[in-house]
Amino acid sequence: MNQSSGHTQAVVRFRRFERKSYSVFRSMHKIVNIGMVAVGTLFFAMPNTAQAQEVLKHTTAGEKTPVELEEVEVTASRTPIALNKAAKIVTVISAREIAAAPVTSIQDLLEYAVGVDVRQRGEGGTQADVSIRGGTFDQIAVLLNGVNLSNPQTGHYSFDLPVNLSDIERIEIISGPSSRIFGASAFAGAINIVTKTGQDNSVTTEAYAGMHQLWKLEAGVNQAAARFGQRLSAGYSSSGGYTDNTDFKQLNLYWLSEVRLEDAKLNFQAGYNDKGYGANSFYTAAYPNQYDRTRRLFLSAGAETHGKIRLTPKLYWTKHYDRFELFRTNPAAWYTGHNYHSTHVFGALLNATTDWALGRTTAGMEFRNEGVKSNVLGHPMAEPQDVPFEKEGKYTKSDNRTNISYFLEHNVQWHQWTASVGLLANYNSTLDNGFSYYPGIDLSYQIGERVRLYGSWNKALRMPTFTDLYYESKTNKGNPYLKPEKSEAFELGIKYQSRVWQAHVAGFYRKGKDMIDWVKQNPDDIWESKNLTHINNLGVETKVSYSPQKGINHHCFIHKIEIGYAYIHQDKESKGYLSNYALNYLKHKLTTQFSHAIWKNLSATWYMRWQDRTGSYTEYTDLKPGKVVDYAPYYLVDMKLNWQHKNLNLYAELNNILNKTYVDLGNVPQPGFWLKAGFRYTFQY
Repeated sequence: MNQSSGHTQAVVRFRRFERKSYSVFRSMHKIVNIGMVAVGTLFFAMPNTAQAQEVLKHTTAGEKTPVELEEVEVTASRTPIALNKAAKIVTVISAREIAAAPVTSIQDLLEYAVGVDVRQRGEGGTQADVSIRGGTFDQIAVLLNGVNLSNPQTGHYSFDLPVNLSDIERIEIISGPSSRIFGASAFAGAINIVTKTGQDNSVTTEAYAGMHQLWKLEAGVNQAAARFGQRLSAGYSSSGGYTDNTDFKQLNLYWLSEVRLEDAKLNFQAGYNDKGYGANSFYTAAYPNQYDRTRRLFLSAGAETHGKIRLTPKLYWTKHYDRFELFRTNPAAWYTGHNYHSTHVFGALLNATTDWALGRTTAGMEFRNEGVKSNVLGHPMAEPQDVPFEKEGKYTKSDNRTNISYFLEHNVQWHQWTASVGLLANYNSTLDNGFSYYPGIDLSYQIGERVRLYGSWNKALRMPTFTDLYYESKTNKGNPYLKPEKSEAFELGIKYQSRVWQAHVAGFYRKGKDMIDWVKQNPDDIWESKNLTHINNLGVETKVSYSPQKGINHHCFIHKIEIGYAYIHQDKESKGYLSNYALNYLKHKLTTQFSHAIWKNLSATWYMRWQDRTGSYTEYTDLKPGKVVDYAPYYLVDMKLNWQHKNLNLYAELNNILNKTYVDLGNVPQPGFWLKAGFRYTFQY
């Protein structure tokens, strides 16, 4: 930083960026000294919720000395240069926050993010619909270490991920349309899950148990060498269910490896997720005794070269299997059998990044092929095929589509100004209009050392899922003539960051056209997928965080206080339809967090969440549709106790402490008070 006031200014060094091949600063292959002007944008893209930073320390002479910011990293992406996120809210939930939170799944953790809407269908991460800023669960991109694992069959399955909470280094939430960064599926935002790698030689074991016959076992092995690091983990959990038909069993297996060569870095991933769960009223309360069994296989390989032009090729493949039973037992006479689905995704991308006199330029392309085989979704197959893993069932229908994207982005910094301009050219084989173009621009201005103003404008597109197009049942009917969703979004905001305070206020407006939803006009009608003419979202999001231990008061018993609030108003043309998803948005969401010490190694973290959802649902009585009722606001209180001694961690979680009864997804029962306890131990070798 400049020395403008006669005393030594701080130089903030990032120590661990180079550990990730998908890190922005790793792509620069240099130590990054962050100054007020030089990287203003990236500085304010730092996680608003990250707790793992260390503070600027003071010498006895009052001078600030260089210190390292532990574990603070900028959002991972397929394109390092595209991660200059000053004109977006980027929230990062660190490994330390994850360990302190009273949660058992990624979906639970996202409940506490102020701009995120999570509509849970079960405990332990069995299934949840996750959306951002008034969007739907099909409108976000879900990535694992920068690899897009969004499910083309339905967003209900996008979080069928093979990782445990103990595998995660951080979760990054990018709010607002991000198509030019993550591709067309990032219609309303993106969530990227970054896992730990072999940074040491250790074995971690964890076990917990709780009410409703809940238990879980996890184990993870890290291995580190000069040019090699890897992590292997496994986890299994089970519960008897908090009410009828809410039991589940889940298995996760995951492997990540990095190889560091002279001229490149290689990374490999593989994972397997297997879940079976009672799906009480998941898709219709007319038949609450539903059951779902899913499996996901996942592989990816990537590289990053060094030099003037840095190349980052990547290949990925994922396969998802689903068996859905409308009747788990005692099927109706008209019931002809279960639904069987299998989706595959194959992707390849290549990015090239270079620095030159006028800034940084990134160009690249991505090929993504999506296919489905089913006895419900798609067009009739010439020859039926057996369903893998099943004793019965045939695939009789299929469909396939290819998406090709080209993108170009340029980033330039001039004095206090930072600008990022980009364009995505997208082609989909199911559309007859050739390439569609989605531009965007982010602009920011640094005021002093701590304040940044920003604004952005972006366009985005989302293709309908295979479920939107083809699904038919006694209660649902798809529409093969659906058009893609389109949006244009604007955002203005201000950010403030000091050693102990972090705050932001953002206002956003998204114009949506041809938005897709499952709707009906009367309670007795079936749900049909339709393009609603327009849905426009206008909202504001704000958050303030105070962490006194990051300042000079290192022994303060308060670790962190945070409060966040989001408000959304929808201007919609729904033509009198009842909505199942798109029109049932969170109008108000208030979140608070309070972390504090209790005594010596014992600490506690409290979370309170209040939310008010706009929309309604048809209330079922004795398996028959009744009156239409509005969603009622509710608040929940959760907490976690942690006791840490060297490598041993003992903890207890209390969820829904006040034992509130609430409805967040029509007729789907939600758990009341739930007590869980466990331990984690790490062996170093």
